[in-house]
Amino acid sequence: MPLTFQSLGDLRRVICRLCGQQATGRSIYRCPQLALPGRIGAVEDDTGPDAGTSAAAARVLATVGPGVLDRLAELSGSDFTSLMLEVARRRAARETPATVVRRYRNDRFVRPAQAPWQSLRRAEDVLTGNLPASYELLTLAPLVPLGTHSALATVSQDKVVTAMRACEVAADPTNALALEAAVRRLARPRDIVRLGAVQRVVRAQQTAPGYLPHFGLLGLATAGRDRGGREFERAAVAEHVRALAAGLAAAGFAPVQLALTPLSEAGESVAAAVAGELTGPVIDVITDRQRQSGRGYYRDLCYKLNVSAAGQWQEVGDGGFTDWAARLTASSKERLLISGVGIDRLAAFRSVTAIAGVVATQPDERDQPQNQPGADRVRQRMYDDDEQDRGPGQQQ
Repeated sequence: MPLTFQSLGDLRRVICRLCGQQATGRSIYRCPQLALPGRIGAVEDDTGPDAGTSAAAARVLATVGPGVLDRLAELSGSDFTSLMLEVARRRAARETPATVVRRYRNDRFVRPAQAPWQSLRRAEDVLTGNLPASYELLTLAPLVPLGTHSALATVSQDKVVTAMRACEVAADPTNALALEAAVRRLARPRDIVRLGAVQRVVRAQQTAPGYLPHFGLLGLATAGRDRGGREFERAAVAEHVRALAAGLAAAGFAPVQLALTPLSEAGESVAAAVAGELTGPVIDVITDRQRQSGRGYYRDLCYKLNVSAAGQWQEVGDGGFTDWAARLTASSKERLLISGVGIDRLAAFRSVTAIAGVVATQPDERDQPQNQPGADRVRQRMYDDDEQDRGPGQQQ
């Protein structure tokens, strides 16, 4: 049998529980804190949390009553927004200047960046200043549509800061770049789309000491159609790596280590081609077949960009092919390469002293990598160990 809200009073009592207030018998229309118009719909009964419900959510559901989660999830977007805005209004009304400043001191999401503004700006200028003219730099919105990270990529919604208005805070600029690239490819399918953006992003998973809840990323995305013979893939990887390596070299980090991880036979072919093409005095190419992170995120080929700092190779960049463009355009022939470099991560190294074309101070002997066998021993991970996730720049 469907389980319904029998009256607006039932819904008011649910809201009171969510707000932590005592429900009363007053009519919803006479409640001084709530006036929600509209129809209340019916949803299927679910007297317990489903298999995907977290332990924290299950604990709350045990308090507010069975079926509430499904009722809320089945509301239309506008009705859910109206409801959550009312909850937020009530909760905000209980805050005081003292509680706000206390939360500001303790909430990791709202504290300023650790790196000085000048260092971050220098890193941004050096990297973007060395991008080819074919890349269009965008100023992305701080929000993306709800589900962008979990629907496109294999990223848990728990690791994203979700807003109330069917949006979520950006956790990686390449997701928004992929959306924009898909829109442009659908409008002009013969064009190769090359986009870039610097964006401050937020990731909501619990972080270990030294990891940042928000940080800047330079993201690149190249979208086009499969031309056969892996031609698009080889050209896109070479273009991304050359552009990012040029920026890193201008910041005083040369050579740059490119660690290629083939994920398929197609990836093996692309890796072999670009290794021969890119190897030189600026780029040191290795093959890292031991990498586990990103295998559920990327397709065919992924890679890391590492620089010499603190006596070893340090990861500053990450990239690879995804199936996002194919899914967004409903065409299996669509290809998308994404790359990212952590701005805060790069700015944390003392070598970044360049801006607007001024060459940076070169690292001294202490910054040269030691001879250590195996890529895993010379790279520091900058993200968590969830193989479904990726992303440069989180570790300070």
